[in-house]
Amino acid sequence: MELSTIEWTVQLRFIVALALGFLVGLERESIKADGKPVFGGVRTHPLISLFGFGCAWLYQIGATAMLPVGLLAIATLTGIAYVAKIRVDRFGTTSEVSALLTFITGALAMLVDVWIAMALGVINTMLLSEKAMLESYVDRLSKVEFLATVKFLLVTVIVLPVLPNHEFTQFHINPFKVWQIVVIVSTLGFVGYLLEKKFGSKLGLWMSGIFGGIVSSTAVTISMGRIAKKNPSRGSSALQAALLASSVMYLRVLVLIWFINNSFIPNLWPRFIFLAAVGVVLSLRISRKELPALESEVPDLQNPFEIRPAIGFALLFVLLSVITGFVKTTLGDSGLLAVSAVVGVSDIDPFILSLVQGSDGTMKIFTSAIILAMMSNTIAKAIYFWSLSKGTRKEAALKYSIYALLHVPFILW
Repeated sequence: MELSTIEWTVQLRFIVALALGFLVGLERESIKADGKPVFGGVRTHPLISLFGFGCAWLYQIGATAMLPVGLLAIATLTGIAYVAKIRVDRFGTTSEVSALLTFITGALAMLVDVWIAMALGVINTMLLSEKAMLESYVDRLSKVEFLATVKFLLVTVIVLPVLPNHEFTQFHINPFKVWQIVVIVSTLGFVGYLLEKKFGSKLGLWMSGIFGGIVSSTAVTISMGRIAKKNPSRGSSALQAALLASSVMYLRVLVLIWFINNSFIPNLWPRFIFLAAVGVVLSLRISRKELPALESEVPDLQNPFEIRPAIGFALLFVLLSVITGFVKTTLGDSGLLAVSAVVGVSDIDPFILSLVQGSDGTMKIFTSAIILAMMSNTIAKAIYFWSLSKGTRKEAALKYSIYALLHVPFILW
């Protein structure tokens, strides 16, 4: 039975509130087991959640004062607990804030759609349990990177709502949608950037290739080519990472296209999944013990949330939208394919996204243009790696040639 089809009676909502409180309580109890004193545990948090549920139920049947009074009571209780902590030189507020959220979770389980309460309860538990992981992410982000991220988010929150949400010129330029696309691309890239920061140097170059490919497969390829040149004994591992980054590129672009214009997905996903799988197969090599990547070998990726590159992406997107529209109108399909081949040697994301925005995903010419651009990009990365590396040139030339040629049937099909 689907979640949306369940009739959420008071009894079921009661069980949800109890379960979510118990979930948070289990996490807090595990901290106590490690010898760390915390507020609440496997009994306290379910009771707090049920207290919130009861206050919300009374609120619904007419005792409207019970909900704010209940929240005030829990806030007072957690405040007293915090004062007691201060007296023994412990200043963290995580457990107390979590208790307040548990009360709110119980209340929401009664008042609103149950999935909202479930989401809040799960997020509450995850944030409590992943303290070490979250702190390690922060440690790996420099102050400059953090400020760049904050500036980007601030500009997005301020700028996006005031941008005109209608089309200009015959090329259908919509400022709101342009910046929306920038936000989507940057957010996906930032996920890869954080994963690379966290895991990139722990499991070998291949992991750097996978996570780095979410940000920029071209940047990873150039970085791996330099590693192969500097340390020929690592050449095979570097080539493997570069090919894996290219594989991830297809999945990344597929996700972006799904966000922008999902009418392309039925035609593109079988092709993209196949090409991504080809990259994985080509990356396979005779297994040797994989050494962790050195910090100096992790690709030097740029924070996707920096303002200047984001504005550059937006301008490039607009420029390519104009060029694509002009060429398609004046030169027809052959002109569009020519532009795809040329633009593919650079950053393909702005071109592909400018192509799919507002286009008919069922038209073969657009699918062919997208795959041709990706083939061109693959050839460019082959040249980058081949020119930088030494001992793996033959292997790189063979594998990248196979990879590029396998695009041809999908361009013609």
